[in-house]
Amino acid sequence: MTMEGALWGGRFERQSDAVFFRFNRSFGLDQRLLAADIKASQVHCRALKRAGVISTKEADLIVAGLQSVLEESDSAQLAASQVEDVHTFIESGLRDRLGDLALKLHTGRSRNDQAVTAFRMWLHEETQGIRTLLGRLQEALLKAAERHPRAVLPGYTHLQRAQPIMWAHWCLSHFEALMRDDRRFSFVLGSVDVLPLGSAALAGTSFAIDRGWVASELGFSEISRNSLDAVGDRDFAVDFVSAASVLMMHLSRMAEDLIIYASGEFGFVELSDAIASGSSLMPQKKNPDALELIRGKSGRVFGQMMGILTMLKGLPTSYNKDLQEDKAFVFDTVDTVVGCLQVAETVLEHLDLHEAHALEASQHGWMNATELADYLVRKGEPFRRAHELVGRMVLHACHESIELEQLTLEEMQSFSPLIGDDVYHALSLQATLASKSQTGGTAPQRVSEALRQAREILATQTDSSAKWSDSSLQRRSSRPFRDG
Repeated sequence: MTMEGALWGGRFERQSDAVFFRFNRSFGLDQRLLAADIKASQVHCRALKRAGVISTKEADLIVAGLQSVLEESDSAQLAASQVEDVHTFIESGLRDRLGDLALKLHTGRSRNDQAVTAFRMWLHEETQGIRTLLGRLQEALLKAAERHPRAVLPGYTHLQRAQPIMWAHWCLSHFEALMRDDRRFSFVLGSVDVLPLGSAALAGTSFAIDRGWVASELGFSEISRNSLDAVGDRDFAVDFVSAASVLMMHLSRMAEDLIIYASGEFGFVELSDAIASGSSLMPQKKNPDALELIRGKSGRVFGQMMGILTMLKGLPTSYNKDLQEDKAFVFDTVDTVVGCLQVAETVLEHLDLHEAHALEASQHGWMNATELADYLVRKGEPFRRAHELVGRMVLHACHESIELEQLTLEEMQSFSPLIGDDVYHALSLQATLASKSQTGGTAPQRVSEALRQAREILATQTDSSAKWSDSSLQRRSSRPFRDG
């Protein structure tokens, strides 16, 4: 295998083995860093000019040549290229355009700091994109709540009916989890926002490159303080995959709820035909494939988390080729999370809630038993005693196949003389819901307030995150280059 175009072949006398070349090659993966790498290279070129290493004319030609490589690199050319990595691709393309002048660009840097700089730039953009998609999913949850402002459904513990809750309360529970996810990704942005360029291979550069200027031009708020750490550090990638893993856990739990609610046994919601599928054998089936895939793909992201930690745990200080694998874990995680967030949003936008059926289910299964115990406490009974008395009343109602509120007053009073005819109002669904009136409770008034607060929180999140468009899914790292 020829070494022509390689960035490192001067001390080698023999060609690379063809099997090793394919094994060592990463271009099929890291080509998505193309735009970020070119932007960083343009700024590095200007930094070389500022340091007096190259002339203004040379810098202008190189910057224009790099832009040409970016603009003229179509998908067919990328697919056909047999270079080692994206950095080789860029330098080879630049040399085709500028000849030996292109060879001056790599002065004062190494692929070690070059690669991790582009990686950080790309991941910053993607993290902003995920925060935007998170906000859109939160918006879909709020709209789902607002479409059914008075809807009630059974709340569960241990997957057993427990107490009635507002549908909006369920929606807001997932909104809260996603809000914490947004905070985690906000932390990731800070973790990523450190410039390694200027660290060179491991010891730093001997050229007078103004790293602070470079950081400012590329949009980094900090520069790395130790060159060894800068080229070997990937904990920012761990932070990202960790945040993604927690997000996927939350998405999986939400998907599980909706899978259950959509089943024939529950029947609280119906999924849109757009995100369900049928059976190849059973014509009547409508399967929640979108939700099952979200649930399944969570395991994929968890695996990436374990993979990157395992890859990093035994590495000696500074750069090692193992770090080439970092992007595989992160790229797959990004693609998986983006897809799941988009599909989850679509699910919620087209979700139908069967209010009447959910309401009926909320009034069966002695779900007001706790309310009856609380009623007795207000009458002066100690809670543990009240709990025991109500448990016996539930057993009696169970034997009679009726609900607690269907017991006669005389039957209730045989368990406790403290019970009066006001007990029936206390056991009503409306009173049961309204009594949960403390902050965070499911009382309708509290839920309405929580919805308003959620709207305010979402507006703040949106304002604090960068604007991001769907085109960024195809065009990575779209930060503008500012010519210095």
